[in-house]
Amino acid sequence: MSASPSSDLPSVADVAESVVGVVERIVRGETHAFAFGDGGVPEAVIASYDQYDDLRGEDSLGRYRAVVAPEVLGRQLPEMVEAMRRGAFGPPVLVGSDAEPVLVVMSTQQYRTLRGDDEPPPGVIDDPTVRSYDSAPTPGSKPFSVDEWAKDDPFTQQMLDEIRQERGSRGGQAIGG
Repeated sequence: MSASPSSDLPSVADVAESVVGVVERIVRGETHAFAFGDGGVPEAVIASYDQYDDLRGEDSLGRYRAVVAPEVLGRQLPEMVEAMRRGAFGPPVLVGSDAEPVLVVMSTQQYRTLRGDDEPPPGVIDDPTVRSYDSAPTPGSKPFSVDEWAKDDPFTQQMLDEIRQERGSRGGQAIGG
């Protein structure tokens, strides 16, 4: 659930110097959400505006009053991260053109809130963009078949029967059988 500090984590200065390149990579779909900060500690997150919009970020977290140009973000990013450190950072900042935001800058806490993740325990350094979750079965859990899953829902049972018939007519393996 937690990640340790990483020397691969970009610093605030690294990101500030390359904001225009980050915007270009996000537009091309080559960059996903990533955390950055100083001293190997995740302090802020850049995510695509599409992800922010899909997760209804403006409804839950709001947004800075205007979309900021990439060049302006490059100059103001150190101040923004300093405000995050003090707990005084406002709503996420959208970056792009007035007509089309491309990315969003937010604190790691805001990113966790956006995704519905829990906060790490005190003292645990956590990069919310690379979280992993325990997927081991819980005590007392048991596997179940597709038939058990569909048994109480007539529509699902009908769909399962149709898939089995279709696969049976093609000579494929049956589902759940």
